[in-house]
Amino acid sequence: MLLEIGQKAPLFTAKDQNGEAISLEEFKGKKVILYFYPKDNTPGCTAQACNLRDNYELLLEKGYVVIGVSSDSEKKHQNFIAKHELPFPLIADTDQKVHELYGTWQEKKNFGKVYMGTVRTTFVINEEGIIEEIIKKVKTKEHAEQIIG
Repeated sequence: MLLEIGQKAPLFTAKDQNGEAISLEEFKGKKVILYFYPKDNTPGCTAQACNLRDNYELLLEKGYVVIGVSSDSEKKHQNFIAKHELPFPLIADTDQKVHELYGTWQEKKNFGKVYMGTVRTTFVINEEGIIEEIIKKVKTKEHAEQIIG
C-alpha cells in the first residue's frame, strides 16, 4: 500500500533500541519525523543520522520528534546510537511490520541481485497524525534542511 500526503499515518507500536515499546499514538500533538533507512553504520545511513543529530536542537525548537526505523536489531541500534551519539530513538523493525505499514519494504536490485529491503523514505506527520510530507529522494547529508525547507 502506498501512502499519500493528506492520509492518516498508520498507527504502530514497536520496540526501540532498548526493547521499550514506542507507539506513534504517544506523539499525538507533536510533529513527527519518521525516517526509514536501510542499515546502521553504512555510509549513507550514517550521514543521514548524523545530519539529523547535528540539527536536532533546531528540529526540537520547530516542534519535531525524530524516530528512525530500520530492520536492524536492538543491539545494532544501541551500537549505532553510542558510536554516533544519536539523541533520538531507533525502532528495531526486525519483522518489517512497520515498514510494511508504510510501504517501505520493497523489492530492490543491486548488481543484478534482487532482494527485499528498505527503501529510504521519510514521512513528516503533523500534530493530528496526518502525513504532511513524504520525502523519497532523501539527501542524506542535508536531510534536516529538506524537512525544514
